[in-house]
Amino acid sequence: MTDPIAKLSFWGVRGSTPTVDPATWRYGGNTPCLELIAPDGTQFILDCGTGLRVLGSRWAAPSGGKAPETHILVTHYHWDHIQGISFFSPLYGENNEFHFYSFRSRFLGRDSLKQVFEAQMALPYFPVDMSAMNAKRKFKEMDGGDSFKVGENKITARWLNHPQGCLGFRIETPAGTVAYATDNEPGDPKLDEGLRKLAAGADIFINDAQFTPEQLKTTRKGWGHSSWLEGAKVARQTGAKTLVLFHHDPDSTDRMVDSLLRQAREEFDSVFAASEGMVITLGARDDRVQAHMPGTRTALRREAQFHAKVCGVTEGGKDFEEETMVRDISLQGALISLKHLPRLQSELQVTMEAPGMDGVQAMHLRGYVVRIDAGPEKGHVAVGVVFTD
Repeated sequence: MTDPIAKLSFWGVRGSTPTVDPATWRYGGNTPCLELIAPDGTQFILDCGTGLRVLGSRWAAPSGGKAPETHILVTHYHWDHIQGISFFSPLYGENNEFHFYSFRSRFLGRDSLKQVFEAQMALPYFPVDMSAMNAKRKFKEMDGGDSFKVGENKITARWLNHPQGCLGFRIETPAGTVAYATDNEPGDPKLDEGLRKLAAGADIFINDAQFTPEQLKTTRKGWGHSSWLEGAKVARQTGAKTLVLFHHDPDSTDRMVDSLLRQAREEFDSVFAASEGMVITLGARDDRVQAHMPGTRTALRREAQFHAKVCGVTEGGKDFEEETMVRDISLQGALISLKHLPRLQSELQVTMEAPGMDGVQAMHLRGYVVRIDAGPEKGHVAVGVVFTD
């Protein structure tokens, strides 16, 4: 018998507004959208930010004997969490069926979610209205504390501390549990307790980390967001296994997110920073969370042969130094064969020997691990690196 496997894909990880600044390329600039494929094949989508358009362009409908159904959980109605819906191409396919879930807003009343989607597609804001969408659509209102089952999976909603309201979702599958808690600010005892219930024992705890701890205490207090430090505290308190920093600020460059990630890993062992294209699998036999990055992050490489020395941190947290050959390289990064297994999103120091006018010269580069695959040689891994210096 095979182990039940769930796959969690990140299509949008940025908060507030999308960004195409080159300095945010590595983590990505699309607003929130995640996809979870449960072991029984059930497809869940978490939020409808601009990442939803990218998901739609790579759409693979759920398999099954009847018309495919997808369950979309919308945390709240701020623009960055709904602005991709109009550009989600599967909604225009008549063979698709979507079940939407969110809460009744006190500002809108009954059918809040349906009203929100209709309003953003009404004239003069969009050239076509929702009648152009041929897919079947069903809307269900939820409240904090509500739960329901889809196939073998249990979904529970909890209120989070955010202006105009926000729901966090806990999805329990046979392969493991994912807790999704975007847009929450600590400080309300009742809602903080709800967050802890959401995260309790979760295999993956995705938490808002838009601001620094210093910002949260001063200039950003009351804005409805959290920090890496608060996420680490909740993860420790609740026994969550892996923390994912999410909802990156549009003004946070890749290097700034790198810094937040380093600080978070000093407080909690298993931490990732959400990155577009990152895929996390749950349910592996060794019970380890496995994260992968897409090949496009290290694309356009060219074959090369450089002697190099690589220094970094292993998956187990130990420093290493290794002599190797760099065989693929681009202006942005390289693919390096290593015996050591570095930690995904950790920093590597790469010193390469290159021919120059005065003989062999050393190039000192710093980069971050964005991809790890099986290596071409036994006992090696192929490590994709994006250079920053």
